[in-house]
Amino acid sequence: MSAITDSRKAYQRRKRKQTLVAWSFIAPNFIGFAIFTLGPIILAFVIAFTEWDGNNAMRFIGLQNFTTIFGDDRFISALKNTLIYSVFTVPITLAIALGLAILLNQPIKGRNFFRTVTFFPYVASLVAVAAVWNMLFTPAKGGIINQFLMNVLNMAPSKWAAAPKTVMLTIIMFSVWKNMGYYMVIYLAGLQGISEDLYEAASLDGANALQRFWYVTIPQLRPTTFFVTIILTINCFKVYDIVYMLAGGSNGIINKSAIVMVYYIYEEAFRNWKLGQASAAAIVLFVIVLVITLIQFRGEKNYAND
Repeated sequence: MSAITDSRKAYQRRKRKQTLVAWSFIAPNFIGFAIFTLGPIILAFVIAFTEWDGNNAMRFIGLQNFTTIFGDDRFISALKNTLIYSVFTVPITLAIALGLAILLNQPIKGRNFFRTVTFFPYVASLVAVAAVWNMLFTPAKGGIINQFLMNVLNMAPSKWAAAPKTVMLTIIMFSVWKNMGYYMVIYLAGLQGISEDLYEAASLDGANALQRFWYVTIPQLRPTTFFVTIILTINCFKVYDIVYMLAGGSNGIINKSAIVMVYYIYEEAFRNWKLGQASAAAIVLFVIVLVITLIQFRGEKNYAND
């Protein structure tokens, strides 16, 4: 009986030691997450219901911050611009990334070179590539793009990022160009995971190239497309740096035709010191992204069940 008791105690000591070792690996990352992510999220939910400038004492005001921001023209413009940016950027980036992945998955000459060139904008410095784009799309007639429009297509020059009507178009084009290489790599990994047996079976059944793409490639890439869509949608809703670099101007102030949600949050928090309204806007953005993500997960689940 004593031997059994000693064996149980030894087993419990080993389990406690293994648990402590596991927690020693988990604890540093969890502590950092709790301090720098979870804590600020909880604090933002608290501040959203208060009036606070970061200096004076907080004052609870209920839902007033939410009613205030929904009555603010800049917030409505930021919400609208963010939705427009996401609605156009997500499908265009998906389509181009998939097309490039399919093309560069073929045994063509210089394939690795073109893969590198396509991926390079994603890893290049945003400041550098934004400066290049600002030179290409400069509002002046001397800009390369405007020269092409005037001399080749016989069109009037555009102000691009300096004009309210074309600033969002410029931002979308830049975003697609910069990020498509990253999602192309993800699609390449998905394509290389598709068994060649499926294509051979489809060919034996008389399927042509388009039918093989539609009935084999697309279904097999559905998990990859779902992942890319989720990540791309979240990134689009939290866009800030691209808008700031292309439309920020010399003083960093963005007009209503280009302002997005994250910039509005930054502006209210660190320019106007209205931390309550900034937190309320952050919660609205969080809820929108959460709802869209849940809808996407539900759609994927229903497709899998079918």
